[in-house]
Amino acid sequence: MELKEDPGPIDNYVLYDQDNHVSSAVWDGHERGVLRCHEHTSMLDQWKLTPKQITLVEKAGFGYLRLLPAMSLDNALIAALVERWRRETNTFHLTVGELTITLEDVSLLLGLAIDGEPVIGPISAPSSVCEKLLGRVPEDLNGGMVKLTWLKEFFSECAEDAPPEETERCTRAYLLYLVGSTIFSTTTGNKVPVMYLSLFEDFDKAGKFAWGAGALAFLYRALGNASLKSQSTISGCLTLVQCWSYSRLNVGLPKFNQEPDTNCFPFVLKWKGKSGCRTKCNVVSYRKALDSLNPCDVQWLPYKDLDSTAIPEDTKASLILRASRTMLLCFDKAERHLPDRCLRQFGLHQTIPKDVERWERKSRIVDHGVDLMGKMDLAIKEWSERWVHIVDDGGDITDEGVYMQWYHKITRKYIGRVTSSLESEYQRTVTAMREIASIADIVSAEGLDSYNRELLDEVKNIVHKCLTEQYEEMPNDKVKKKGNRKRRQKDHLSMEYE
Repeated sequence: MELKEDPGPIDNYVLYDQDNHVSSAVWDGHERGVLRCHEHTSMLDQWKLTPKQITLVEKAGFGYLRLLPAMSLDNALIAALVERWRRETNTFHLTVGELTITLEDVSLLLGLAIDGEPVIGPISAPSSVCEKLLGRVPEDLNGGMVKLTWLKEFFSECAEDAPPEETERCTRAYLLYLVGSTIFSTTTGNKVPVMYLSLFEDFDKAGKFAWGAGALAFLYRALGNASLKSQSTISGCLTLVQCWSYSRLNVGLPKFNQEPDTNCFPFVLKWKGKSGCRTKCNVVSYRKALDSLNPCDVQWLPYKDLDSTAIPEDTKASLILRASRTMLLCFDKAERHLPDRCLRQFGLHQTIPKDVERWERKSRIVDHGVDLMGKMDLAIKEWSERWVHIVDDGGDITDEGVYMQWYHKITRKYIGRVTSSLESEYQRTVTAMREIASIADIVSAEGLDSYNRELLDEVKNIVHKCLTEQYEEMPNDKVKKKGNRKRRQKDHLSMEYE
């Protein structure tokens, strides 16, 4: 039997963009499957940094981020979480209320600074920036982006006795590779915008930027884009998303080879020893788990029992900003940080939050000569006032039932419908095949010999054939006229592979 209850929102003044959200497509039976996740931490350990380089990396504010472990991403878990992300509020809308990734999470999980100058700077011609700060220019510098493979090829090994200028160039290349493969990863797959390079000209000045706030602005924008039903990819720091989920939700938790080290910092290293997911689930399984989430399945204060002595003093001093209602910036991206919507994450009583003003996210063309600082002046002003707008529960002791009553009216209660066992099994099979197809499609054939290239092509052909056959063998109660079946088959396949 299908779930008849309206999934919401009953009142759409908060989630006003519901028609474009992926949950609308899922409810109508149009499964998206897993998202293609773009993060490239696997090659970071191949960079050989000298002691002098490590000192410069630490000056620039990335001493902890460089320790980021290469984690195997659970694409299905990330896709299920994205189905509950709302760009109107920059929060996950779960059955228990709103939760989000805050400045506190970025600070403690990644060890990035959340206080300082906004991550924004002048936009100069990419070729001149590369020539000045790296000493060479790539041949295919298209769209102001440089390939990660090019950076690694020319700068990943620096001699310990190299001249200071060469050491600085190799370190800048490493920092550009580091942010391009983690916090500022793009959906292009293997490129990073050159504009970040200009922020690494002076390592001491680089260390004064609020890199954590910039990373969160970038991630909020990436999550918002991926939550639209028209999208099939996601970028940004997905290790942060996954470890945030591990820390807070009793969904998809991994196993450990040994007990996690709670004395490490940053706390993302706690998950370094995992051996893999508890049970490899697909999007539908994770969706069901999130649709039935209970308050007891949420760890509201995940850092409470971790070793506070491991946290650097300057990090502790800035943690009050976790509750700052402010604007986060990363060059042309400005995103709202709304902690009043998730006060329980700070041990506070949750009240009905303030209304969020509607705002249009503009895709500004970041080109050399553009006065980006002028275009972002209002957002920069709001960030400059971050210490003034620290939220609390106002001492309100109203029963949280009042909040939940309000919340149930403005949220999307369910993502998936409850279906019969036969149809559910059919959907699980199709979803699993789509996930295999998605993984096969993003595997690069570059560097493979002819035999392995043929094997990869064969896997893709088999998956596409199986998907086609699945639509031919739909459950009897779902079989329509032959013409409709072929059209539905074409629609589903084109949606997945376009």
